[in-house]
Amino acid sequence: MLGNGKNEGSNRFDVVITGGGILGSAIAYFLACNTDFKGSIAVFEKDLSYQNCSTTRSVGSIRQQFSTLLNVQISQFGWKFIASANRYLRTSDHEPDISLVPASYLILSDTAGLFQLTENHKVQLEAGAQIELLKKDVLSRNFPWLNTGDLAAGTRGLEKEGWFDPYSLLIALQKKAVSLGGVVYFNEKVELMEVSASKVTGVTTKSGRRFFCGAFVNAGGPYAGELAQLAGIHLPVVPRVRFVFVFNCRETIRNMPMVVDPTGMYVRPEGNHYICGISPSWENDPDSYSLEVDHSVFDNIIWPILAHRIPVFESVRVVNSWAGHYDFNKFDQNGIVGAHPTVSNYYFANGFSGHGLQQAPAIGRGISELIAYNEYRTLNLDSFSYERIIGEQTNREQIII
Repeated sequence: MLGNGKNEGSNRFDVVITGGGILGSAIAYFLACNTDFKGSIAVFEKDLSYQNCSTTRSVGSIRQQFSTLLNVQISQFGWKFIASANRYLRTSDHEPDISLVPASYLILSDTAGLFQLTENHKVQLEAGAQIELLKKDVLSRNFPWLNTGDLAAGTRGLEKEGWFDPYSLLIALQKKAVSLGGVVYFNEKVELMEVSASKVTGVTTKSGRRFFCGAFVNAGGPYAGELAQLAGIHLPVVPRVRFVFVFNCRETIRNMPMVVDPTGMYVRPEGNHYICGISPSWENDPDSYSLEVDHSVFDNIIWPILAHRIPVFESVRVVNSWAGHYDFNKFDQNGIVGAHPTVSNYYFANGFSGHGLQQAPAIGRGISELIAYNEYRTLNLDSFSYERIIGEQTNREQIII
């Protein structure tokens, strides 16, 4: 249990957050630093070591290149917060360092994907993002190590993109939230939920402890769908496993961006190494809580794409690998955010399909505003509402990596 001495022995909290990863901790932080919110906050996390947490197993990247206006705007605030996180999240006994590396995403397209790439680019420019559209000949000149033979174009971020240490950001958010007062973290798993008169009134943990709440937030990551079922709510969020492979190459590509191939394969530098991965096809992407790495994915799928797109990667050696989970929204691969329409004190922060880390600052701020003011006061997140699931109105994000 982590706390600041207040409410640690209580079983009543104004806000109960289930899931102490990046989303849950961002919500706790933004609530705690809101001077208009005077309530107590409990964060329930089943493993405060975060060993298998989706956050800490992320590759820790942020980009401005999305296909929907709201996602671009979310990442614009995300960059602003993350770039200043070392200052925002400093405490009297903790000096955070999230090791932010400013670097571009380079998203490539073949002829078949060119129309979607240009439409995405229009959205990005509308949001004020500094993204350039590069034709095939420009790609060849700017990136001579790239095989552009079967490409049509690419987009490159000129600012506010890069990667950072996700664990350091998570711990900094947690420590800052606790230091601000009224926030307690419990190393507990919520297993039962009490709903009465269209409100969540309390939860019971695996250890048998019962807690009462004024508001409940589902920040359960890949477990969010199961958590929603405890309240009789259908949430189309499932765990999908993703593999990350670390490899060495004798050749060094200087100033290499995060390269995203038309196949969806991505690769970027990581210190003296490179990391890569790919999302499987829909039919080969079952729900799974497994964290076992399938090394055949690199050998049979990723490596041939790597060697084709970047010929110096014909000769590489895998030196490490890991698996992590997406909280995958099967409905439209976009976040589900806000209050439930009938269980009035139940709030969603779910289904970000691989974007949760970079979107956590804006989502945390938004949920904190809903709880404190019953409305969004900065960025309107209504298009992420649960009502679209009920009404079967998709809000699809096209750039899923």
